[in-house]
Amino acid sequence: MNLTILIPAAGAARRMRGGDKLLELLDAEPILRRQARLARSVCNRVIVTLRGDDLARTAALAGLDVILLPLADAAEGMAASIRAGAAAAQGALMILPGDMPELDAADLTVMIEAFDERPDAILRGASADGRPGHPVIFSADLWAALQDLRGDEGARSVLIRHHDRVRLIALPDQHALTDLDTPEAWAAWRAGRQG
Repeated sequence: MNLTILIPAAGAARRMRGGDKLLELLDAEPILRRQARLARSVCNRVIVTLRGDDLARTAALAGLDVILLPLADAAEGMAASIRAGAAAAQGALMILPGDMPELDAADLTVMIEAFDERPDAILRGASADGRPGHPVIFSADLWAALQDLRGDEGARSVLIRHHDRVRLIALPDQHALTDLDTPEAWAAWRAGRQG
């Protein structure tokens, strides 16, 4: 398997109103560290993009065998992370958001195994009822398209342009959809987890 996992972690998390969604604790571990640890458990090459001055997120990743990639242009948005990740990737590129607490190593393994069977496809995680979400795996022939991205829309334009290659991979329940961007979303998710 020739694959790189990219965790875009250079955003400002403005919707958290002063907090940092990637440093929220999940089972006593910052979620960013958890995502990087899970990624590393299934893939040898994991890249995490960061704002150059983000000491807290950098510290959260201390001791993990991942590549930290500071971005000078992080303020542009998600495209800056994807461009940098695609430029540094080896093989296919999985984009794994850092704020999705229900994704687990089994989900990542399912995605990787599906890509091994369909290396020409763009594989996109989906909810159990078929709604598209994350992670997404792009084959190496799409590096150039990913490196042309601009702004804060992620890789949506690449998915649209190559829609005929997109294959949805159903993951359990809402694993592929649950992303937590606000204090209220974190509180509601934690309450549901305890209930």
